[in-house]
Order: sequence, then structure tokens, then C-alpha cells
Amino acid sequence: MNMRMKTILRRFRKEEKGAVFLIEFAIMAPMLFFMFFFGFELSMHSIRQMQLDRGLEVTTREVRLNTAVEFDHDSLKRAICANSGGLDKCNENLRLEMVTRNARGFTPLPENADCINSAEEVTPVRGWSLGQEHELMLMRACYRFIPMWGQFGLGAQLDGNGDGYAQMVSISAFVQEPR
Repeated sequence: MNMRMKTILRRFRKEEKGAVFLIEFAIMAPMLFFMFFFGFELSMHSIRQMQLDRGLEVTTREVRLNTAVEFDHDSLKRAICANSGGLDKCNENLRLEMVTRNARGFTPLPENADCINSAEEVTPVRGWSLGQEHELMLMRACYRFIPMWGQFGLGAQLDGNGDGYAQMVSISAFVQEPR
């Protein structure tokens, strides 16, 4: 049995017909793995974005319909995290803004959303107002997360600050219902 196995392995080692396929595999395999990692990271990013959008929309609906209830920043943050369906470290990595806007003379929110920078001191809450009846409200949530493959593929492109975190933003607009 041992001698037979040695003979088979010796023949396999001397065979040169498959060398062309080995070179093609060595060239194509890294590209295939790169596309797999890119697709997986993109899928995870899309799932997180959907979770953030859902959490913000459900919470926005609660605020809009419950005008008699006084919500504060922390309670809304907890509600968004609870309604999102499991964003990783949501309470620590979520930043909210809620401001009133004039519907007839609309001015947009500033382009750069405040996100928590893990390397710096947390900045105070920017733009926080619960609004009155029939007022147009804009709520923006910024969530920071660590990509699955931070330095590889899409994860490296998502890290804009160089601190290992990527960020995503979701905005919701609503009008306060009358009491």
C-alpha cells in the first residue's frame, strides 16, 4: 500500500499538464476573493443602513403622534437603537440632531453631520428642538461603526477619518401633529 501510494504521488508530481490552470488560479483567486469580500462588506453596510433608517422612521412616527410627551435627546437615542433591530454599540455610536425648519423658506441642514469621533471629546448636542404643533421638523441620525474588513476592499474606502470607523447618515422629516 505504501509503495503504491508513493508511485501515485511520484507520477502526480512529474505531471505538467495542469500547470497552466495553476497559474490562472493563482492570478484569478485573489480577484475572486476581493470581489467576495467587497460584496459581503457592501451587504453588511446596506443592512446597517436599513436598520438605521427603520429605527429613525419608527421613532419619528412616535414623536410625531405623541406631541403631548416631552422627549429628550437620550430617550430618542434609546428608542432609535431599540427600533433599529440590533446596531452594534448603538447608544455609544449614534448622534442625533433635531431642528425646526420653515416649510415655505426651507434651509437645509449643514452638509457635514456631527458624528462621534472616538479619538476626541464628545461635542455637545447640536441643534435640538422638539418643535410645536404644525412645525416642520428634521431629524438626522449619524451612526459610526467598524467595518467587517476595515483595511480591505470597501472597508478601507468607508473609513474617511482614518480612525477605523465608517459612518452613515439617515434623515427624517415630519410635521408635529396637533394635540
